[in-house]
Amino acid sequence: MHDVDAPRASFHDMALSTQEDWAVIMQSAKAYSPQGGKRVLDHLKLLDGDFGGFAIDRLTHCLQTATRAHRDGRPEDYVVMALIHDIGDTLGAYNHPDIAAAIIKPFVSEELHWITQHHGIFQGVNFFHHIGLDPDMREKFRGHEHFAACEEFINKYDCPAFDPDYDTAPLEFFEPMVMKLFSYPLNSIYKKAIN
Repeated sequence: MHDVDAPRASFHDMALSTQEDWAVIMQSAKAYSPQGGKRVLDHLKLLDGDFGGFAIDRLTHCLQTATRAHRDGRPEDYVVMALIHDIGDTLGAYNHPDIAAAIIKPFVSEELHWITQHHGIFQGVNFFHHIGLDPDMREKFRGHEHFAACEEFINKYDCPAFDPDYDTAPLEFFEPMVMKLFSYPLNSIYKKAIN
């Protein structure tokens, strides 16, 4: 819950803000920002029960993708990327990879961000021809340094993660990894300010 009695900035127009206002705001951010993992977990739970016509619901798909990556020995940041790659499904049916990529960008390498942002178009090789789209759309990225990594993510983890019989780890298994990853940004213009 929010503390309505906590100190707040006094400006009503950001152009009139002061250093004192921003000291209050940044103090609040230092307490609020490390809880980003909890908000990500809460949002992932919105995918529970949302089948969208698939054999399993969207949360289970995300859990399966992450479980497969974890069991394959991928590092925690990769596993969390696999877990949240479709988190944007509830907000952006037509641009869910962009939403997931924006959420994870400050916390992962450029490669993992790129995989997240482009996984949708890479997955299209498997189904775009069924819905009247070009299944080779991803070819425009051929030669990009992260092309092979994104292709591997799709083939090994994302594509086969629609199996109702797969022994999928529960969300609770991934919670410590999510909380750790989202506790502090690797890449952000605000990194220095929140120290």
